[in-house]
Amino acid sequence: MGIPSPDGARPPWSSGLRLEDGPLVDGTGQFFDDLVVPGVLYLHFVRSPVAHALVQHVDVSAARSMTDVVVAYRASDLDLPPFQTWTKTSNLFARPPVAVDRVRFVGDIIAVVVARTRSAAVDAAEVVDYDLEDLDVVVDVLDALRPDAPHLFPDAGGNTCYEVSIGDDDPVASADRVIELSMRSQRLAGVPMECNGILVRPADGGRFDIQIPSQNPLVVQNELARATNLELSRLDVAAPHVGGGFGPKSHSYPEYAIALEVCRRLGQPIKWTETRSENMLSLTQGRDVLLSGRLGITHDGRMQGLDVDITTNAGAYPALGAYLLKMTAQMMQGVYAIPRIRVRGRSVATNTTPTGPYRGAGRPEAAQLLERLVDLTAQELGVDPAELRRLNFLRASDFPVVTRTGADYDSGAYEEALDQVLTLADYDDLRRTQESMRAQTTTRAMGVGIASYVEVTAPDGNHREYGALRICSDGVVEATVGTSAHGQGHWTVFGGIIASVLGVAPEGVRLLQSDTRHVPRGVGTFGSRSLQTAGSALYLASHQLVEVARELISEKCHVDRAVVELRGDSFHIAGQNDVWSWSDVAEAFGSSGRLSCEVDFDGTESTYPFGSHVAVVEVDLETGKVDLVRHFAVDDCGIIANPLIVAGQQMGGIAQGVAQALFEEVTYDAVGNPLSGNLMDYGIPSAADLPAFSVSNTVTPSPRNPLGAKGIGESGTIGATPAVHNAVIDALAPLGVTHIDMPLTPLRVWTAIQAAREASPTGPQSDRRHSDPHSDERELS
Repeated sequence: MGIPSPDGARPPWSSGLRLEDGPLVDGTGQFFDDLVVPGVLYLHFVRSPVAHALVQHVDVSAARSMTDVVVAYRASDLDLPPFQTWTKTSNLFARPPVAVDRVRFVGDIIAVVVARTRSAAVDAAEVVDYDLEDLDVVVDVLDALRPDAPHLFPDAGGNTCYEVSIGDDDPVASADRVIELSMRSQRLAGVPMECNGILVRPADGGRFDIQIPSQNPLVVQNELARATNLELSRLDVAAPHVGGGFGPKSHSYPEYAIALEVCRRLGQPIKWTETRSENMLSLTQGRDVLLSGRLGITHDGRMQGLDVDITTNAGAYPALGAYLLKMTAQMMQGVYAIPRIRVRGRSVATNTTPTGPYRGAGRPEAAQLLERLVDLTAQELGVDPAELRRLNFLRASDFPVVTRTGADYDSGAYEEALDQVLTLADYDDLRRTQESMRAQTTTRAMGVGIASYVEVTAPDGNHREYGALRICSDGVVEATVGTSAHGQGHWTVFGGIIASVLGVAPEGVRLLQSDTRHVPRGVGTFGSRSLQTAGSALYLASHQLVEVARELISEKCHVDRAVVELRGDSFHIAGQNDVWSWSDVAEAFGSSGRLSCEVDFDGTESTYPFGSHVAVVEVDLETGKVDLVRHFAVDDCGIIANPLIVAGQQMGGIAQGVAQALFEEVTYDAVGNPLSGNLMDYGIPSAADLPAFSVSNTVTPSPRNPLGAKGIGESGTIGATPAVHNAVIDALAPLGVTHIDMPLTPLRVWTAIQAAREASPTGPQSDRRHSDPHSDERELS
């Protein structure tokens, strides 16, 4: 059953309206720390100041004796089982919620203080006495793989916690030419506007009412039940408005299990609100992947094979961050027809903050390596990078495609997206401007970068989702869904889908989500999956609800259901003047409970959005400062639900992708001390650092769900980073620069410029900036 869409792009429920912004605009929306509960007690955690040590002694007696302190706990007092949020990672690497025998990163929890005020809890934490015996520290993943490296988990026999292997023989052995590149996709902090936290209240019948600023209350409910050995039915988990998630808020944390256990013991409400400094230590971080690739090509630039090696830093307690290696490996073919591919990879434990999903979650790393290899190939061959991509694209007629790495692409038109973004950017004019600028100035350089990508949404078997509808007696359409909105526009899009099928106004739809008291099951919000799964569930449920209403009306009026027809917002009975509005139906049957239905949608397979980006930068050759001048994106997310929301998601994703390319990096010193533990030392861009983005779309419907939809939430992040990266290298290509690792900070770029000048055959004073890297371009065919 498909959405009727005559032009193939705009379904009837598509509009530019937003329904849910009112509480956010007028300030009436409640976020987590707005929640005030009488008699609440406050948690504060004593965290390790060192990255690796044996816990010899912890004494909380002085803290217990302080004014307004209720209790303080050591690990042995709470006796919680090891915490593992991702069951596919070995339990040998599980995390004790409170450190038992050793701490493994700066920020590991040593003790817990409970007090009547936040300030009292913080003060009491200062007097907790502990003795830590330093152990050798390993921060770098390659050091962690050395035979003599310290083992974070001695019983595991090493620091490798997860491995992948795809392909066997050397795929580039017979290539005419091999282009090689090693690079790092650096570690990033999630930095949501709202930090983490949890509020737990005891409820009747031995239940617990839990509120968290989370992307995924249903997942947290399951993980907390497992972590505390409590029955799932005793945990009611809900999220208020959430100030940003981006992946790190998609799962549970040890602090949650501790708060729940403390509430269970004391029988009083317990609250923990993470500070920004804690957030930079304890919220899972993203990326931190070493990538090496060898791209085999023919003399005319056709791809013959790809050989990739990946090493992922999983941090101190490997969980989902370790498993994302599989996603990177699976997406390594990208948009290209590559006949032979081999991928080897491993995830490694180190004495750093654990890593996890961050916008893109494994897919950006694949695009970053592949798109840098393509540009490096174009640079070495002296051909236009757009034409090299066009030569090697998978064609629209090839789909569906199962890649050499096992990804099952549903649909794609990669050349169309590239053509549109080149037109949007006026690519030929950009190249002419670049040539003119090189001829006129020796202090600034212009660069143009291209990136083409494909990603996966509703990944790794997460294709099911719950949706339910009922008509209340007051005529309101109540929709229940297993996903959770925290700024993506679910209310708008889901309301539009339901309204278009039922013929009602979108404002008449009420959405229930993010609360396990009302949502019996669901998979949740991550992996850009919500529209294609939850939207499809609600779309199918809407059609079922129409059939339920037709059946009820036919029974009431003693006519065959076939003569009952929904026209607009009312049911008509053929041959009669009897008309039933939805309000009439609700009044007659709303109290019976029969005017409802539920759907467990199973899309069975993932979808694969794609697109192409063009970035334009200017580099100050005297200081190394990079300015992003323009950014153009054409992203394909299948049938477009709401153009305004799609554009907003594109722009937000681009901003985060640009931030990785130019600004952001989590760093540690040699003994595991964070060097970017607050926003004074961790650079994120402001609006003043970014230009206006020009975004557009191609529309290639997916055959794998009734909406024809694919995800859009992470596409901008995946396409933007390599486009900007390529643009900076393109600006510096006349100097002989072929690669700089991200982030492309002024110091890093300036250092590369100086090294290139010193390596010039005629010495440091040689100036190659005016040479044209495209002067010997030839047509690829």
